[in-house]
Amino acid sequence: MSQPQASNTPSRPWWRESMMWLVIGGPSVVVVASFVTLALAITYPDPVIEVVPAQASAGSEAAMSSAQTPAMKARNHAATGGR
Repeated sequence: MSQPQASNTPSRPWWRESMMWLVIGGPSVVVVASFVTLALAITYPDPVIEVVPAQASAGSEAAMSSAQTPAMKARNHAATGGR
């Protein structure tokens, strides 16, 4: 049986390995993107849709504007459990 020969090539530092940059770089890009997304969400929050009291007292979907109808249906569906 022959002994495996030792490599005479000196090992490179970790920052010279391309695979190491893939391992570190991918998650680093995701972390930076999450902070950018957080900054955008804080800077430009979604507006709150308020129902005018006259529409709320009517209680019918016909009284709501057409822009609010999908959101109100989803909210009511979630609140009632689909009943």
